[in-house]
Amino acid sequence: MKKYDLIVVGAGNLGTFHAYHALQMGKSVLMIEKDSEPMEATVRNFGQVVPSGQALDTWFEYGRRSLEIYQSLQDLTDITARKNGSYYFASDDDEAKLLEEARALFKIRGYACELMNRKVCFERMPMLQNEYYKLGLFFPNEFSVEPRTMVHRVREILIKKWNLDFVNNTTIVDCQIKNGICEVVSAKGEKFYAEKVAICNGRDFKALFPTLFENSGMKVSKLNMMSTYPLKDVQIKGNILSGLSIRRYDSFKSCASYPQISQPEWQKPYNAWGIHILFKQAFNGSIIIGDSHEYAGVNENASHDFGIDMDINQLILKEAQRIMKLPNWNIQNYWAGYYSQTADGGIYEHQLDNKIYIATGIGGKGMTTSPGYAEKRIKEVFSQ
Repeated sequence: MKKYDLIVVGAGNLGTFHAYHALQMGKSVLMIEKDSEPMEATVRNFGQVVPSGQALDTWFEYGRRSLEIYQSLQDLTDITARKNGSYYFASDDDEAKLLEEARALFKIRGYACELMNRKVCFERMPMLQNEYYKLGLFFPNEFSVEPRTMVHRVREILIKKWNLDFVNNTTIVDCQIKNGICEVVSAKGEKFYAEKVAICNGRDFKALFPTLFENSGMKVSKLNMMSTYPLKDVQIKGNILSGLSIRRYDSFKSCASYPQISQPEWQKPYNAWGIHILFKQAFNGSIIIGDSHEYAGVNENASHDFGIDMDINQLILKEAQRIMKLPNWNIQNYWAGYYSQTADGGIYEHQLDNKIYIATGIGGKGMTTSPGYAEKRIKEVFSQ
């Protein structure tokens, strides 16, 4: 039988970068994916890599390290990573104050950012509605990627350059330690063996260790997103984040004035659905717009309706049109994304006998922080 140093269960962004870091250590790695390729949050998001939005603790540092890792891979092959930066636009005085305070916090951390007055905002983003913005904050070193492409290209280079073994269409239903070796069993009865196992199962809580996840306190979030038809005459470089994003993102909660900001009456339905407005233009010219957040417990996630709620989407579009001028707002696709997250906004970690390591519930920060977080996690896996 072949025995690997590490088996990774789950080929999303988190699992892929567990495999990447183990391979960098010279370990033999098998990655197993239940579908033909990852189909969940890893490919259903904006593709924004924004450490600027992370809590100013270890998660910000994971995000900053992730930028370096994405760049190192982009230097090897085109994984679609583009250093176009991130723009936050404040729509009122409270949000503008947060941007000013945030700039000072990031300067302390040596993280490049630029405060933009209205004139500079217009020069950088002339398609903004003139009545919307009061101030901007730009982070030049942040990336955007193509979410439906990036993880596949990373996996390809792991296979070609570092000899990753990859098995898809294989659902793992059992993982045990037998005589000091990890035995991983598929639904078809196939068995795989390794010294260590990393389980990065996203929101799939039924196949492996279901009781553990039922008692984890995690929730599953449903997000509404959409994209326009390609707009060839529009160029939006970088990640665009709105005043509602400033109010929502953890980094701005560290600002001194955050507890005192007011909530306008019109924002109440947006807060009820966890809506904040993001824009990111894809390579084909279409613009991804979103998103919203609905939550359900691990055992209640079937309560997420399988339909697309157009009332929520109309709220998203109403605010998007208040922010941005586009030639038309014809929507090509609507979709829902799902991810699991912990109550404290961190990540769910669990390990069994220093052999089986679970990491899931990374929430909406997976694209930004998975490479940096996985580096830390793999060091733990092979230090024990």
